[in-house]
Amino acid sequence: MFDLAIILYTLRRFGSPALTGWVAFAAFGPGLIASPFAGALLDRLRAPFAILVDMLITSGLLLALIFIDQAGQLGPASLIVLVTMCSLTSPLSASGIRVLVPRLVPADGLERANALDTGSYALIEVVGPALAGGLFGFAGPVATMMVIVIFYALAAISLIPILRAAKTPTAHRPTTLIGEAVAGLAHIARHPTLRGLAIAYSIYQMSWGVLLVVVPVAVIHALGPTANADLTVGALWAACGLAGGLGALLAGQVRSIGRELQMIGLSIAAMAVAIYPLAASLGLYGLAAGIMIMGFLEGPADVGLLTLRQRRTAPEWLGRVLTVSMSLNVSGLPLGSAIGGSLVSYSVDVALIFAAMALVIAAIATFLLIPR
Repeated sequence: MFDLAIILYTLRRFGSPALTGWVAFAAFGPGLIASPFAGALLDRLRAPFAILVDMLITSGLLLALIFIDQAGQLGPASLIVLVTMCSLTSPLSASGIRVLVPRLVPADGLERANALDTGSYALIEVVGPALAGGLFGFAGPVATMMVIVIFYALAAISLIPILRAAKTPTAHRPTTLIGEAVAGLAHIARHPTLRGLAIAYSIYQMSWGVLLVVVPVAVIHALGPTANADLTVGALWAACGLAGGLGALLAGQVRSIGRELQMIGLSIAAMAVAIYPLAASLGLYGLAAGIMIMGFLEGPADVGLLTLRQRRTAPEWLGRVLTVSMSLNVSGLPLGSAIGGSLVSYSVDVALIFAAMALVIAAIATFLLIPR
């Protein structure tokens, strides 16, 4: 909900695609800087506790955004600052879940566990955008943000039973937090698989960063700044999430040992065709078809990534390596949003061509940089 709501909010409040791109950048970029420290904390603390901290901080910051907005004091700078602060703790949640999975699941069950993880998240990607678009269209931005705050609070409460049951996975180490964070970065730089994944997947994520801005801008250009446009944006991302869940569940039935690279690289290459020429050539119908195909192919790409990364990471490095690796992998997302916000101001087609080119380069990098 938040990913879509903050885009719609910025477009509605300020009417600037370029600013919207930078707000999307702020929602993801600062978390990349904080990810080495978040990974070190995950190796020191209980992962459920780290997720709880992120949920509570984010809900408080969104409440502050609402109050400042209602007081008429919210400008572009203060909006970017608040969104940036939300981003800084986000690696605790994003990585905390993925750190727990391989600690709870045997090695021969990773495909199915990651498929369930990806598929369940894809289900939320169906409900979240649809609910955000509907609320934004009919109840307005303040009501939408309040609902998001409530969901963050409920998520924090739901972690209490897990927090009581969970045990600290690793013993305390005498090194400093900064030392552990640097060690995590150095480990990834020396690890050929993790290094290759970081390069290839960050380029791949640039395409999604472009789409985060292009989809709402293209819909609003076609339908006008109306409630129907907000609903349509939510419905498009919901359809993308539904397709992604189906793709992930199907990919989870495939024994991918030794074939992870093909699953990742071929899926990304096929996405390029879905973006250009399909999404760029047939108006809103082409855009809808393109992002649904991309969503479906994202399922096997993500399952292959998660499985390969977990299989090739030593257990004692899971917290630091997975957090930093995940952040490096999605580092192209905020950059794509910033670039997409600038390109879409001139032409939707130009922005989509850029996204397709990023996918082609990412597919080539997958096969060239990641060892078999």
